[in-house]
Amino acid sequence: MNAIEVRAALTLAAVYVLRMLGLFMVMPVLAVAATEFSDYSVMLVGVAIGGYGLTQAALQIPMGMLSDKWGRKPVILLGLSVFALGSIIAAMADSMMWLIAGRILQGAGAIAGAIMALATDVTREQQRAKVMAIIGIAIGFSFYIAVVIGPLIAESWGLAGVFWVTGILALCCLPLVKWAVPDSPKQFNADTLPRVDQVWQLFTSRDLWRLNVSVMLLHMMITLLFVQVPSTLVTLGMPLDNHWTLYLPVLLISVFLLAMMMRSSRGRTPRSMLIAAVVMLGSAFVLLPSAGQSWWLMGAGLLIFFTGFNYLEANFPALLSTIAPAGQKGTAMGIYASFQFFGAFLGGILSGVVTEQAGPTSAYYTGAVIAVIWCVIVAGIRAGEKLKRVALTVPDTTQPAATQLAQLAGLKGVVDYVYDASQNQLYLKVDGEFDELNARALIRQWG
Repeated sequence: MNAIEVRAALTLAAVYVLRMLGLFMVMPVLAVAATEFSDYSVMLVGVAIGGYGLTQAALQIPMGMLSDKWGRKPVILLGLSVFALGSIIAAMADSMMWLIAGRILQGAGAIAGAIMALATDVTREQQRAKVMAIIGIAIGFSFYIAVVIGPLIAESWGLAGVFWVTGILALCCLPLVKWAVPDSPKQFNADTLPRVDQVWQLFTSRDLWRLNVSVMLLHMMITLLFVQVPSTLVTLGMPLDNHWTLYLPVLLISVFLLAMMMRSSRGRTPRSMLIAAVVMLGSAFVLLPSAGQSWWLMGAGLLIFFTGFNYLEANFPALLSTIAPAGQKGTAMGIYASFQFFGAFLGGILSGVVTEQAGPTSAYYTGAVIAVIWCVIVAGIRAGEKLKRVALTVPDTTQPAATQLAQLAGLKGVVDYVYDASQNQLYLKVDGEFDELNARALIRQWG
């Protein structure tokens, strides 16, 4: 990577860490700390935990499109400012309703698409995977750190302290984005951001809907978990500031087990492994309510859950890249992210309703039932070798005919292709046998 790419990777990863750290810190503490409000109820806790997902789901695609019109940085700065404002409202809340309002406003700062687009804009195609990997690792790292330190901050400064820290971290991102992150030199990339003319086609795609519903259920499950587990641990006699002593070893061991699962897959995503991961999540929800006074069983249930969760969270984006048509990954990712955040919202609502009506044990078993249904959906996902996506620029003086474009199908390793005449861009989906030099030589012949 060159200096600009290294700077982009590190600064955008830092922005993600600071923003997601604040967002994730709320999850393991809100169910316990929110009992201080006079209008507290389990139902409202579920809404507060998942509420940000509603506005995130609604605004992911519009904010991504807006970043193409206004520019990446202005949209990112706007999103961070809205997120910080929501954090401040939540920090000053004196009721559950104001807390929910702050959480919903936090979600309105939907900048994931714009950040990823900016990362794509300032990196070369051959280095892009490295930059995305660094950002992805940063997101995972922020989750693990947040789950550990969130309960400690809540115990010292209360729930308001968690939201004040969240808001301050978001504000710290503003100068980082303004002056440290490289500026975008490129225009719209059809394989990076959503396009309105592609949304309905991909929303109804027979291949993509299973993946979108799967990521929705995945985030429904983790929200369902965090509405229940903190309260369960307190009931078992573990104070909030000690929860990290259980979370930390569980998360570390789950990362080690994830590495073993990924290594055994050898660059593929077998359907059997996807189903096994879903079964792990369902098994965890069966085990957790029967843990009783046994910390070993509680730890085992969480370990099983996070191992399966980590595997699916790591592999679903790669599957999306494989399944989405060439030149339409940006739209597919926007829909995927909307389903992802909507799952968090549904998980909070479902957990609150079931817990309030039938108790926490029923909420756990609800997760197990969801996993059984989910296995049927996952069984239909097309899984296999991961494909790469390549974008090549066609010279302005060249307007390839349909017969010339058809020659791409004869190139070794080309699985799918599409030409965007408005941007003079050729988008390819390729496997490991693809030779980019051959593709570039063919494009030169068209001229």
